[in-house]
Amino acid sequence: MLPPGSLVTVRDSVCELENGETIGLSQRWHVRRPRPVLEKLPFTEPLVTGQRVLDTLFPVALGGAAVVPGGFGTGKTVTQQSLAKWCNARIVIYIGCGERGNEMTEVMEEFPQITDPHSGRPLMERMVLVANTSNMPVAAREASIYLGMTIAEYYRDMGLSVALMADSTSRWAEALREISGRLGEMPGEDGYPAYLGSRLAQYYERAGRASLLGTPGREGSITIFNAVSPGGGDFSEPVTQSSLRLSGAFWALDKRLAEARHFPSINWNRSYSLYESGLRTVFEKRLGKQWSVGASFLKALLDREAELLSLVQIVGRDALSEEDKWQIEMGEIVRVGFLQQNAFDPLDAFCSTEKQMGFTKTLMDLNALVSERLGKGVFHYQIQELGLVRKVLSLRKVGEKEFPAASSKWLDEVERSLEKVESIAG
Repeated sequence: MLPPGSLVTVRDSVCELENGETIGLSQRWHVRRPRPVLEKLPFTEPLVTGQRVLDTLFPVALGGAAVVPGGFGTGKTVTQQSLAKWCNARIVIYIGCGERGNEMTEVMEEFPQITDPHSGRPLMERMVLVANTSNMPVAAREASIYLGMTIAEYYRDMGLSVALMADSTSRWAEALREISGRLGEMPGEDGYPAYLGSRLAQYYERAGRASLLGTPGREGSITIFNAVSPGGGDFSEPVTQSSLRLSGAFWALDKRLAEARHFPSINWNRSYSLYESGLRTVFEKRLGKQWSVGASFLKALLDREAELLSLVQIVGRDALSEEDKWQIEMGEIVRVGFLQQNAFDPLDAFCSTEKQMGFTKTLMDLNALVSERLGKGVFHYQIQELGLVRKVLSLRKVGEKEFPAASSKWLDEVERSLEKVESIAG
């Protein structure tokens, strides 16, 4: 034992038990072996990301797992950086697994300059970066995600919520394939070893909410956001498909949306969340029934827009009814005004769940106002001349506290414009 007042390092023993064992400030642990917990807990809390398309349409639970697949240039890194900055996890572990050196250099240069919106201090104070670039030994690349997971478990055992981001598991799987080939093992699909799925399962199994050993009632969680880089954007390749079977949220990045400068470039027709039904009760308890109504409205509207756009390619836009023409425009308003989000705009980079619900209600009221005027004989081209798409964009730059008053004033102005249009039509 050390005398009182002496300097202590992590290698020193600070306590000796009656059986002769000593306890220090550090513990050696095999990174491939999960840390023990008392009990795994169900998913009952959402992890708020501040991204409208995710929190409203495809939420993820605290302790859950989300897969972010996308080809080159679809915005995986920017999406993960936005999640790292704005999610409500206490600790963020960022694993650069097999990425190019210049990308990791960019991360290590930019993250220390980002201010944590929750504390006002540098974001790096609650982050751990595991840098494992593509020019490093293949064995180190294969071990990097286990190292990151063990670090996450270390903080989880303190009773903290941890967000773990791996960019990307495809590079990890390629390292696993290379090691398997050098060992002379029988290759499976696309040359990956036959145990690819089981290795991924062992990794995903270590996430979740848990009741911890030690102090009764103490809880911690690890939420996974894994980027996947399928070659050519082919989501049917083994790594993506294996990840799909193990995760609860699928956020599919779309190359066409990225090329159209629509960010986050998450395809709302291909994405889904298995946590949505379980979290609905939590959102309704905090925000009211309007949350579920608004989410259902947006999904139904986007589905209807996709059907109508397919029909337009066959019969042309002029063959549609006035209401159907409006539904296409309303779909564009939702896509451009609500689903898009500017990660570099301080007022738009983060959107609280309260503001998301208010925004959704405003869009529902807008749809009801216009549909009512169309039923009274107003033509869609008259509505189109109001430039509603451009006007909705102004709401994205309104702060959370000012949003209720600003959206109410905005709707009043739209209603007055519609009354003028109706009087002209009459």
